[in-house]
Amino acid sequence: MVFNQQAFKIRALTSIVFVVIMLIGLLWSQWSFIILFTIIHFGCWYEFVKLIKKINPEKFAYYLPFAFIYITMPVLMMIHLSYISSSYHISLHNFFPVIPCTIIFSIWINDTMAYIVGSFIGKTQLSIISPKKTWEGTLGGAILCIVIMAAFGLWNKSYSTADRIIIPAICAAFGTLGDLLESKLKRMAHVKDSGTIMPGHGGFLDRFDSLLIATPFVWLYVYFFMQQ
Repeated sequence: MVFNQQAFKIRALTSIVFVVIMLIGLLWSQWSFIILFTIIHFGCWYEFVKLIKKINPEKFAYYLPFAFIYITMPVLMMIHLSYISSSYHISLHNFFPVIPCTIIFSIWINDTMAYIVGSFIGKTQLSIISPKKTWEGTLGGAILCIVIMAAFGLWNKSYSTADRIIIPAICAAFGTLGDLLESKLKRMAHVKDSGTIMPGHGGFLDRFDSLLIATPFVWLYVYFFMQQ
């Protein structure tokens, strides 16, 4: 994959705006968190329905149960994780969704590092579903994601070393699967992006595809294995 400087600048600029909006929604209060993910939920549903209508307009209603599992359940799990996050951090702030932030930051770092590593040294195609993805970029992104998030996680003494490694690893692995799944849907619908809300990034599903698949697996890990 050849590094495109102009495309990278556009992606970087829109990413900054996106990050600011996300951080305000994530950290302002519990209500801003819920409002943020309500918007994400309905934005993803809207784009999913559009894709399915392009894929199979006569039977798109048959896909709605899948949309509930694919979109609604992960959003509800993310909101649930924001409520139980208080058990896993020490902070003077009344609201800090440490687990959702760990998921989101892990996915951001993984995506960014995979793009950069793949741009410079990527040679081996990961999947025909997403031709621009490479094994080198995917593995490089995952490794750097784990290292960076493990280092950032040192400030939170409630997180064990294992947690600081396992959660980013889950996000990197299943986030990539989420990206491939959404790429498959777009190929079936014969579209490049699910929407146009973010120049250089596409729509809601383009931006949150990794989050939708990674969140349930992190939720399972937190619920069954992570110690308070």
